[in-house]
Amino acid sequence: MKTVTEQWLKAAEDDLRVMARIASDEYLAHMVAFHSQQCIEKSLKAIIEEYELGHIRIHNLGRLFEVVRPKVIFDADEILIEKLDKLYIDARYAGELGLLPNGKPTRADAQQFYDCARSIHEQVKRVLAPRW
Repeated sequence: MKTVTEQWLKAAEDDLRVMARIASDEYLAHMVAFHSQQCIEKSLKAIIEEYELGHIRIHNLGRLFEVVRPKVIFDADEILIEKLDKLYIDARYAGELGLLPNGKPTRADAQQFYDCARSIHEQVKRVLAPRW
């Protein structure tokens, strides 16, 4: 496995560690959404680097999934992925703070985001495992 691939995977694991620590805090649920998006993005970029799928400087998860589709098809909730993208973009603007249509994400939302990110990260590690 390439060094850069390992670095992307480690960075994604760091996001998972942060989420594990804050997921139960209702006040930090929006941050779990942010770190979930980041974990998935970094995991997908590990695939992109390992298989040399291009120099990709995008953050949109939907587009990143399209880039890796020739190598990996993921078991992922597309609606949840779209929510994460929207929350990630909106969290960049102070007035929005990464809100869902009904307001700030709940702890239940945070758990769902965390589970999704962890699942995708694990799928990436399984795909890349033979390359270690």
